[in-house]
Amino acid sequence: LLSGPSGPYIVVALQECGRMNLLIREIRKSLSDLEKGLKGQLNMSQEMEDLATALTINQWPGRNPFSKCSWERLAWPSQKKLMSQFADMLLRVDQLSNWIETLEVPKSIWLPGLFNPSSYLTAAQQVTARKTGLALDKMTIETHITTMMDPSEVKDYAVDGTYIHGLFIEGARWPKPEDCETYLVEGTACAGHLCESRLKELMPPMPVIYVKAVPVRPEWEASPVGYLRGDPEIYECPVYTTSFRGPTYIFLATLKTDAPATKWILSGCALMLQLDM
Repeated sequence: LLSGPSGPYIVVALQECGRMNLLIREIRKSLSDLEKGLKGQLNMSQEMEDLATALTINQWPGRNPFSKCSWERLAWPSQKKLMSQFADMLLRVDQLSNWIETLEVPKSIWLPGLFNPSSYLTAAQQVTARKTGLALDKMTIETHITTMMDPSEVKDYAVDGTYIHGLFIEGARWPKPEDCETYLVEGTACAGHLCESRLKELMPPMPVIYVKAVPVRPEWEASPVGYLRGDPEIYECPVYTTSFRGPTYIFLATLKTDAPATKWILSGCALMLQLDM
């Protein structure tokens, strides 16, 4: 299986399951120890007290930098409260369980549900590089926004790439497919361009995104965050895990725009993998 065409994706699945198992094991052990401590069967340690305090204030244990709990260290970057992040974890477990049961690559992956989203995107490049015979370090990704609002609408695998869903946009919005002219990218219907955000719509959801692995062109400029196209019709949009931005950067998305890119830079336009609530 690992040497097959979908080998890189299977490696990602195994790594994700390994990290999830570590987190679940730590959650089970720490909650069991806390229960024993409250019953008087164990001496209350600082770690148990920090866990009890976090549970009381609905905070993910370990988020306080002075806490001795290790939930935060083993989890993914998030700013959600305890209840929201635990519900998020259950959704992640469901995705991994369905994926690992058959080891069949999902037609569209819920990218926010991965500990290391960039590893999945690298796997997509690796599979395409093997198929085309190109060197992996000479490849990068570009994104196209499809007309599919729901991942259940995805019926086939993407050509030379993958479909991802579950992202949100901040500082702008993406129009509905019926309001835009449709065009095809490798047989995938895509539509739209960046628009001004509406009032009270802080982080609207994005449609399914087609991430396509492409060879690097000579005119593209290499930078620490990715290859810069220098195309006035493309806004190179950063993608972050949380609204904290900074260290949660993942990759550079290429979004169509009919306005100068400076407009979206000044508005702080970026894609996020998750909300803060």
